[in-house]
Amino acid sequence: MTADSVFEARGLTKVYHMGEVEVRALRGIDLDVFAGELLVLLGPSGSGKSTLLNIVGGLDQPTEGRIRYRDRELTTASERELTLFRRQAVGFIFQFYNLIPSLTARENVELVTEIADHPMPAGDALALLGLGGRMDHFPAQLSGGEQQRVAIARAIAKRPDVLLCDEPTGALDITTGAVVLDAITRVNTQLGTTIAIITHNAAIGGLGDRVVTLADGRIAAERRNEQRVAVDAIDW
Repeated sequence: MTADSVFEARGLTKVYHMGEVEVRALRGIDLDVFAGELLVLLGPSGSGKSTLLNIVGGLDQPTEGRIRYRDRELTTASERELTLFRRQAVGFIFQFYNLIPSLTARENVELVTEIADHPMPAGDALALLGLGGRMDHFPAQLSGGEQQRVAIARAIAKRPDVLLCDEPTGALDITTGAVVLDAITRVNTQLGTTIAIITHNAAIGGLGDRVVTLADGRIAAERRNEQRVAVDAIDW
């Protein structure tokens, strides 16, 4: 494992059994994720990208192969060790915001800061995402884009080493999605957080340092962008 690798995956295979049917979601993936980079995992539905992200994030285990996070072997980790890994090292952002309706934006973020070792104040996390004036609003009082930015603030408030984003703009229109992507890229540049975004939208690939394309459970292509594209320059 190289000094600047955050994750090292080798030979990752994932097989699901659905009755008599065997579904091979991953077919021998080799992948490194490097410190401080913004990685875009690109592919259509069913290509294996969500399965890969779940294994990297300690939410699932491979059928074969191994995955390391820095000096930790995740493949053989116990459930308790994986829980600690997720709590301490990883922030997750999903397509749906999963906010608690009865709590304000600030209170939703504070749920995470209460269990983190060295959290960022909830107000600071929300301010970083441009929500300084919306902290005491409930989710129903916020737009979809604002709710997603609260979810991002919640994810970064525990100061994770890695932020894993699963179709973070999938439920948003183009304008709102651009605001959310701008927030994610600022977390990468301002905090130095290693970020992986999975998407089916090829235009988003320009935002990353590196783009890995998946197809049928395999890595089909990989490229490094010489220069990252600004969000407002994306040709949707």
